[in-house]
Amino acid sequence: MPEINGINVPFIPISNPNLGSAPVRESGDSFNAIYQKELDKLKFSSHAIKRLEERKITLNNDEMLKINSAIERAETKGAKDSLVMMNSTAFIVNIPNKTIVTAMPIDNGTENIFTNIDSVVFAV
Repeated sequence: MPEINGINVPFIPISNPNLGSAPVRESGDSFNAIYQKELDKLKFSSHAIKRLEERKITLNNDEMLKINSAIERAETKGAKDSLVMMNSTAFIVNIPNKTIVTAMPIDNGTENIFTNIDSVVFAV
């Protein structure tokens, strides 16, 4: 029998060798899959949210799908900052981050000049 500090300690084998191991996950998405899904979602900058509210621009699910589709098409062409036109609204979108930077109706009487964009996509 082994001895520790003068005390006899009996050897007791572990009955279940997997007892201390990490639990095996049954199913579900991996962290990377969940993380990628979150990255792929369309986001709005705080500036864009403010402009949408000020200009009373609302987006329904169908319009969100159209914008997402336009962003995906721009991404395949290598666009970085795009003007996405949908109905009578212009959206400036940072394509790599999938973030709407700002939005404005094109019929509000302003000059409607857009700079620092590398592409225009029509969301139809």
